[in-house]
Amino acid sequence: MKQSKVILPVIVISQFCCTSLWFAGNGVINDLVLDFNLNISALGHLTSAVQFGFIIGTLVFAILTIADRFSPSKVFLFSALLGSLFNLGIIWEGNNLMSLLLLRFFTGFFLAGIYPVGMKIAADYYKKGLGKSLGFLVGALVVGTAFPHLLKEITDLYSWKSVVITTSSLAILGGSIMILMVPDGPYRMPKKQIDLSIFFSVFNNRKFRSVAFGYFGHMWELYAFWAFVPIMLKKYNLEHSQTVFNNVPVLSFLIIGIGGLSCVLSGYLAQKAGSKRTAFIALLLSCGCCLISPLLFNSEYESLFIAFLIFWGMVVIADSPLLSTLVAQNAPGEIKGTALTIVNCIGYSITIISIQFITEMIELTNSNTIYTILAIGPILGLIALKRKNKINIPNTE
Repeated sequence: MKQSKVILPVIVISQFCCTSLWFAGNGVINDLVLDFNLNISALGHLTSAVQFGFIIGTLVFAILTIADRFSPSKVFLFSALLGSLFNLGIIWEGNNLMSLLLLRFFTGFFLAGIYPVGMKIAADYYKKGLGKSLGFLVGALVVGTAFPHLLKEITDLYSWKSVVITTSSLAILGGSIMILMVPDGPYRMPKKQIDLSIFFSVFNNRKFRSVAFGYFGHMWELYAFWAFVPIMLKKYNLEHSQTVFNNVPVLSFLIIGIGGLSCVLSGYLAQKAGSKRTAFIALLLSCGCCLISPLLFNSEYESLFIAFLIFWGMVVIADSPLLSTLVAQNAPGEIKGTALTIVNCIGYSITIISIQFITEMIELTNSNTIYTILAIGPILGLIALKRKNKINIPNTE
């Protein structure tokens, strides 16, 4: 019993350490642009490279049912070590855009053995209160994702390479902690054989399909918002002909990182209101942020604009742990890890489309209305969740 109280904090710390690899390239993008003579559009391409790597990784992990056939903690460690190695490759002075894209791709590939596997480990330990547990876990992902922006500011007196070295070191630490302190959970149901039909058959379950589609709509918005937060801040500065924000990296960390707190809060709220209802409200609020964003971009009050982005940063991720909880609860126990990996695979595939679309729109137009396009995903996600509510009794934690 004493050990179980330690498990969740250990998983959370490990998840934070390892997911700092995700946006390591974004945190030093300006330095990469200067040192390797890249175009400003490299931000979208490098972010998409990580996402694409994650997609291929989750596809391979899902087809081979790796998270269910092997010890999840060992998979986590193996992925953390290789992910940190490819992340470290960024500091090589002979890099060009192609080599950087490949390095970010393979970093993303091995993140497939970190994020969904971390959720699988949590699900193997917690049945009751899984939403709250995943709230902490996804919160760690959010803070880990935002951390390179803060790290860049902290290490501003040093080379940008220190950010990359630090994030790789953290990943190694996170993987080591996981393997040393988190054995296989009591609810783990190992699967012995590869079953290639799982990728498709899991969607035969109508409840699973509904919450998965809600998750897909959420993902259309999430990473595009995260990727372009620094661009939003810089654009606001330019449009107001003054340096309103003197510290874009710190503000970017705050706007993205605050989502970690909202994940924890949504997990607790779900215990009272139910996971589906809480997720629906969060998705509805983030949809509203997409739609009214042009009005706030035109605001002369910088404090209002920052407050808006902070609020958006909270609601854009608050539904994520709840939707993952519903996915885990509606998947067969022996393929729970694979089901989470499949949903992650498709969800992150969608993020590439939205990120690349916004990247192209930025090059074509200077209009602030482009971010309203992000509302498409939440709208479709809300429809999927609403349909589920009509045919099922609301789920409570």
